[in-house]
Amino acid sequence: MAMQSDTKTKAGTAVGFVLILVWCLLPVAWIISLSFKGAAETAAGSPQFLPKDPTLDNYKTVLGVGNLSSGDAPDPAVSDDFLRALLNSFGIALVATLLSVVFATLAAYAIARLEFRGKRLVLSIALAIAMFPVVSLVGPLFDMWRTFHLFNTWPGLIIPYMTFTLPLAIWTLTAFFREIPWEMEQAAQVDGATSWQAFRKVIVPLAAPGVFTAAILTFFFAWNEFVLAISLTSTTGSRTVPAQLSFFVGPDPFNPPYGQLATASVVVTVPIIVIVLLFQRKIVAGLTSGAVKG
Repeated sequence: MAMQSDTKTKAGTAVGFVLILVWCLLPVAWIISLSFKGAAETAAGSPQFLPKDPTLDNYKTVLGVGNLSSGDAPDPAVSDDFLRALLNSFGIALVATLLSVVFATLAAYAIARLEFRGKRLVLSIALAIAMFPVVSLVGPLFDMWRTFHLFNTWPGLIIPYMTFTLPLAIWTLTAFFREIPWEMEQAAQVDGATSWQAFRKVIVPLAAPGVFTAAILTFFFAWNEFVLAISLTSTTGSRTVPAQLSFFVGPDPFNPPYGQLATASVVVTVPIIVIVLLFQRKIVAGLTSGAVKG
């Protein structure tokens, strides 16, 4: 009886896992399928899941390569604007992530290691800033950035991104630093290391999982953010991909280029998957590099 009950439990868990997996991945699969459908098929509102006549025309148009099926060159405006937005997203997200992780690491170490008055207040304020609605800051930031000549620039997006990612990174890293036994830092100082050397060579490697977790969260926010990107930019000079996709309207306002939108979404998602896999390896490397040999 116990074995039958255990088998039923495992079978139910497997079925539930499959249902959840299908529910979560079905929209992704639909977008991938839509990206391989031609303009005529999407304009006709084809309800079938798989494309009738799979084509790479959408990818060729978005990425700016030749349209081999029809012999026509893709629209240069679409490809140039998308590739420029892709470059902006990479640059802005990487800079915001780097600065946020560096400042958050130092701040979290001080909060976890040092005792000073108002430490809880600092963490509370940081959490309140992270929960502040972004849309309420668009108006003031728009006026300030135009006055400071930061409108439609990379720093004009990096600064507000850091404002919202720093508190989250500080909270994440503070929890990691608190779990590190400080006797290891003291042992390094006894061996002749300075405070900075002990922090850089002992504490940071042990906190590598938290550092890369904070980096992933920061990069995801900067990569996917839409409200600030659409409000604080006016041209493709600094507009990121989420904002640029809203300008994929096509020649007919009543028939948007759904295939190109789906293709751009797939292209934008691929780097995220690759980066997540790379960061997962770094997290494992951080765990092993911070280990103490007995």
